[in-house]
Amino acid sequence: MNFAAQLFYSSYLSERLERLYSPRPAIKDCEENDPFWEREELRLGPGQPGGSYKGGLISNGTVTRRPTLIEPERLKDFGEEELLNGDVKVHDIRVVGGPEIRLMDPPKTRRLSEFRVVSRPPVQYLRFEDISAAAFRIQSGIQKTPCTYSRLSKQYGMEIYLKKEQLHYTGSVKERGVLYLLTSLTQEQQRKGVIVASDCNFSMAVAHHAVELKIPVFVIMPSCCSSPRLRIYRDYGAMVISYGSTGHDSQNHARHLAKENGYLYLEEDESAAYLAGLGTVGMEIYEQVSKLDAVVVPAAGQYGLLAGTAAAIKHLNAEILVIGIEPEGFPLLLQSLKTDGPIKGMHSNPNKKLYGDLMERSLGVNTFQLAKKLVDKVISVSEEDALVAMLRFQEFERSTVDTEGAMGLAAILAGQLPELRGKKVAVVVSSANMELELVRQCVDRALVLDERVSKFSVQLGEWPGDMAKLLDVLSREDVRLLDVCHRRHSDKSDLFKAKVECVVETRDKTQSAQLRKTLSERYPYLCWLDR
Repeated sequence: MNFAAQLFYSSYLSERLERLYSPRPAIKDCEENDPFWEREELRLGPGQPGGSYKGGLISNGTVTRRPTLIEPERLKDFGEEELLNGDVKVHDIRVVGGPEIRLMDPPKTRRLSEFRVVSRPPVQYLRFEDISAAAFRIQSGIQKTPCTYSRLSKQYGMEIYLKKEQLHYTGSVKERGVLYLLTSLTQEQQRKGVIVASDCNFSMAVAHHAVELKIPVFVIMPSCCSSPRLRIYRDYGAMVISYGSTGHDSQNHARHLAKENGYLYLEEDESAAYLAGLGTVGMEIYEQVSKLDAVVVPAAGQYGLLAGTAAAIKHLNAEILVIGIEPEGFPLLLQSLKTDGPIKGMHSNPNKKLYGDLMERSLGVNTFQLAKKLVDKVISVSEEDALVAMLRFQEFERSTVDTEGAMGLAAILAGQLPELRGKKVAVVVSSANMELELVRQCVDRALVLDERVSKFSVQLGEWPGDMAKLLDVLSREDVRLLDVCHRRHSDKSDLFKAKVECVVETRDKTQSAQLRKTLSERYPYLCWLDR
């Protein structure tokens, strides 16, 4: 290394050592007197002549300017010392610029007509969230009804579970929808009161739960309503008013009172709150019966129970079949599905004693759309099948239901659901409100339809002992004699002959067939009569 290089190298080391061990000014003073962005030691390039630095070095008693760390024109004077041969190796340094940045082209302007408008899906009329909210709201006022295995399962080749909604306080599933409907009213509406004007399960549920919620309730009934039914409403605590001779008169009077006094007139419709309350049946069935294959729901005149149950079941498991059953005398939903729209003013003549005033009921648009979308099958059952189903309930389930509650089981007994054989099926028993005298008539008629009560006439002679012989035959066949009538003929050709009419009861169809065969062989003048 030559002398000039050694001299430069020694001066460079001394400057580095002085800079390392020299005292530095306080941070606060530097920030106040010399801001960070104005410090000269951070500037690149040659120093400015005549410049001063307050925190600079003192050399030979004079304040000198601190040299910059690196100056571009001096880069060529620095090099890396080669310790092996003593030579100095100089490197060329080039400043390479960064990659070229290209700006994106501005977006092309589009006309408003070019944009595709995506419409939002319509809000569902009945959501599962509404049904869940209803279940939470009514859980303190509605009991959770059982869904038990039926004794009829082996007889019909399927696992039948009966959802016994007839066990509610008023004997009807309508309590679920009514309670949620009443609790959804505003405080002002609850304070003024509600009014109903029809003798049905809906009115009974309103009368009971309105009194429980301290809501004034008025029931307008026609004069033709029976005294036991009026007593039921009064026992619930409702104010009962008899007005008019028909249901239309009482309904018009109820609307007039509601308008004058500010009452809320309630009738069974398709309000979302009412359907959500009825839909809680589907939630309970899904919880109580595992691995369910199908649900059979009755629908007589008002289809809120079918629509609400289908909405809950299909949300929980879309593979479960939902089947609706309606009376053959008033197949409103079945005909509406065929015409793809709810039918108004359907011409039919159902039995009013068994099904009430179905002609006054209607199928709402929202209920129809729910049934069309969610219900897999709708069938109708005859009045005879419904009566036989009522008889099966009394014999095998030890319970009394009305024809509307028995319609689900009637469809199975009539063999209209062969696709459910070997599967697990839940049947909703919706109600059990029927007057005692009507129940007796229905049971008598069902025994005849089931061929267990038979009526026949036979000609006997006037000889002593002929009547005793007939009674002896009936005794040996182990049949029960319900009624007997002995008539003498006035026809001259039938002198010394008597006509005897008997009403007998057998255990089942097999015993009835055996009785017919025995009597036909013994008495040639035998005639079986339809009761």
